[in-house]
Amino acid sequence: MATIQLGLTSPGLLGPVIGLNLWTFVMEGWMYATRLPAMEEAKLTPTPELTPNDMATKLPASVRWKAENYNHLHEQPTTFYAVALSLALLGVDDKWTVAAAWSYTGLRVLHSLVHATSNSIMTRFKLFGLSSTVLFGLAARTAYLLVKHRK
Repeated sequence: MATIQLGLTSPGLLGPVIGLNLWTFVMEGWMYATRLPAMEEAKLTPTPELTPNDMATKLPASVRWKAENYNHLHEQPTTFYAVALSLALLGVDDKWTVAAAWSYTGLRVLHSLVHATSNSIMTRFKLFGLSSTVLFGLAARTAYLLVKHRK
């Protein structure tokens, strides 16, 4: 059986990856800490008959926001994980790339906090736009390095 040895030379990019991953667990805990008591108060029993519409109409919006954000953390951030890990495998560890990765993570945490508390749509939109721009830059850098490496 073949053995694969990974010589990771750029662990700096793992910090923001793990940071965002851990933040996702924070949001999951916050979601359950608010949703379960709200479900009990609304007399909603978690059964197969419980529909998303029941949750949407019988739970307060402020409770739903945490669950919505938890779901959002499983959407675009998956692209971030792929890009950051690809950069790490390529050996990229310069301060600007690591700073950009931490910026993406920080912007997503801010987005979560806004979404889960005030849910200011325009603030969320601006934070999402900024984080998307940073992620695009990281993805473009990865593509450039891959093309450069092939030559």
